[in-house]
Amino acid sequence: MVYRILADITMTVHFLFLAYVVVGGFLAWRWPRTWFIHAGVAVYGTFNGIIKFVCPLTPVENHFRLKAGQSGLKPAGFVDTYLNDVVYPAEHWPEVQLIAAAVVAVSWIGLAVLVRRRRLANADAAP
Repeated sequence: MVYRILADITMTVHFLFLAYVVVGGFLAWRWPRTWFIHAGVAVYGTFNGIIKFVCPLTPVENHFRLKAGQSGLKPAGFVDTYLNDVVYPAEHWPEVQLIAAAVVAVSWIGLAVLVRRRRLANADAAP
């Protein structure tokens, strides 16, 4: 039972990480100093999508699933197990990646506009 719970926690952290890759830039609108964290995560996600290396969370979850007596993740990993053909058809993966990249770009452009507006407002308010 403990291994199943640990596997589910790992899966949840993995989902949250993927969500942060896509929409974390919008959190920087509220907390602008966190942009560099999102930038690092977005770069990691981009390289992972291009090079296809294994995320460290994948073998951890796989280990816990196998210890719990469950089937492990599909050989291609987390995305193939939980997203492809579950959330969207697998053949649309390139489009999903482009949409995710567009969402990140919009969040960063919006952040740049907000930071600029705040700086201008602060400059106008200064004596």
